Amino acid sequence: MHGLRNAYRTRSTFNGFIRNRREQKQTIMSENEASRELLETFENPHPHRDYVMETVCPEFTSVCPKTGQPDYGTLIITYIPDKVCFELKSLKMYLQSYRNVGAFYEDVTNRILDDLVAITDPRWMELRAEFTPRGGISSTVTVSHHKED
Repeated sequence: MHGLRNAYRTRSTFNGFIRNRREQKQTIMSENEASRELLETFENPHPHRDYVMETVCPEFTSVCPKTGQPDYGTLIITYIPDKVCFELKSLKMYLQSYRNVGAFYEDVTNRILDDLVAITDPRWMELRAEFTPRGGISSTVTVSHHKED
């Protein structure tokens, strides 16, 4: 008897979870929803030298604004810092803020680069966003920034 009661309780909980997920509204990204304030920096310990920093974020998630389906991807951020570098834990929190935000690949990739450039003012930065296939099609968006002299 307890097994049936637990099975019913589990199924009821699962159905409630599915219903809540369907009722959640996915929002299309707007200027007001950019989470730039989550990003933190620290002083570059070697500003006199050009060196390349590469950060790989294999668990990026956003939402397709057209279908409401989740988009998964790997972000590869490569840059030559100038006076400051971005702090990794704050980057993680910033990227997680996109989890329920609807944005096309091209938009989210450019916005992330814009935010990283705004807080670090690097000598050079490139962001490569490799999204997992959906419907048999995979997409990669690469954007870059070069500091003007």
